[in-house]
Amino acid sequence: MSILQPVVLSGGSGTRLWPLSRESYPKQFLSFSGDGRSMLQHTVQRLEGLGEQPAVAGPLVVCNAEHRFIVAQQLAELGLAHPRIVLEPAGRNTAPALTLAALAARSAQTPDAESPVLLVMPADHVIGDVPAFHSAVAAGWQAARAGAMVVFGVVADRPETGYGYIRQGPPRADVWLQAIGRYRPDILAACEAAMRGALQDVDFIRPDTAAFEACPSDSIDYAVMERLPSDAAAGVPAALVPLAAGWSDLGAWDAVWSVQPKDAAGNAAVGPAVSMDSRNTLLFSSGRLVAGLGLDDLVVVETPDAVLVARQDRLQEVKQLVALLRERGDTLAGAHRKVHRPWGWYDEIDAGERFKVKRIVVNPGASISLQKHHHRAEHWVVVRGTAHVTQGDEVRLLGENESTFIPLGHVHRLANPGKLPLEVIEVQSGSYLEEDDIVRYEDTYGREREG
Repeated sequence: MSILQPVVLSGGSGTRLWPLSRESYPKQFLSFSGDGRSMLQHTVQRLEGLGEQPAVAGPLVVCNAEHRFIVAQQLAELGLAHPRIVLEPAGRNTAPALTLAALAARSAQTPDAESPVLLVMPADHVIGDVPAFHSAVAAGWQAARAGAMVVFGVVADRPETGYGYIRQGPPRADVWLQAIGRYRPDILAACEAAMRGALQDVDFIRPDTAAFEACPSDSIDYAVMERLPSDAAAGVPAALVPLAAGWSDLGAWDAVWSVQPKDAAGNAAVGPAVSMDSRNTLLFSSGRLVAGLGLDDLVVVETPDAVLVARQDRLQEVKQLVALLRERGDTLAGAHRKVHRPWGWYDEIDAGERFKVKRIVVNPGASISLQKHHHRAEHWVVVRGTAHVTQGDEVRLLGENESTFIPLGHVHRLANPGKLPLEVIEVQSGSYLEEDDIVRYEDTYGREREG
């Protein structure tokens, strides 16, 4: 009997939602709702209660290799202890990502098992009406089991130049690997080669890097979907299921404004923000108070290290603004001041000549790698929790308000043995303070080979 295999594509960069979304921590890992759940987590939770399907497998997530620990952590928060995560060695758009997922799903089946039906969901979409989404999946289930490529067509409620349109016609049927093999055999061949050389690393499936980097970049739309209606002799038909479920892909800040509660003048506020004598304005604060006075059709987005102010009718151009920042060599184009690591995160509070100050939070039971630095010394002050400190041959516990000093060149490790987050203030001093001054000896997360 066929199973339903959810596939979550989580490889986007979300540059049009800068400065909140950045390459190192893009929009699918952020929360735009009041419950604190990220878009990725909402996508996975949306699978609960599908109901009539014979069997629904655990989600198969495809993501950039650089985001693997973020994905694993967010899935673990949902109770998914051992998810299957396929790591893209490089970004090649959605068509190769889906091809990797299809090959991984097929390889996981026994030889005599019926091929699974893939339910492909981008991790950065919003669905307001989950029961309507479930009904659409149920409507496409039988056609998909029969071999149809089912397309969910969002019912348009307004003109929109940022999206394409699909015209409903007679139903057609086939599967993804047959379609990609017909229209883009180069993509299929590269993905097959990458999966033949794939390594299993705990929960991560690592396709061969060289083979995948040779894969052309293309989207699902351009590689396959646009070609189906004009290729009547292909034997690769598709079925269309209308989807009226409050859909949005939150592609830009105007989409974020559209899904937020608004006052009578069309103003939306997220976080500590207030507006007066304004209309059709979004004020988005990550922490500091944002106050707007006499604003019309504007978006203001505050983060700890950057502020965006833009007109509503220019928001599609934020992507070009980010490209300009990259050309100038500005690291804030792609990275936040707050940096996520598999053990927790750190925030660079202050920096100057020969010093840097960080706030470090280590998750319960987690630890940084056993490491040393050639060019800097470190001072640690515990402000919350209990720290398990390794320094050379010495191991000791530090409580709140206690501190230690790590001289230059000393092997050390910081771990959290407790059940609550460990918070430490770190002061670095030395001639070179960048993150590549790390020599790892042991690492729980297999990063020794990454330097």
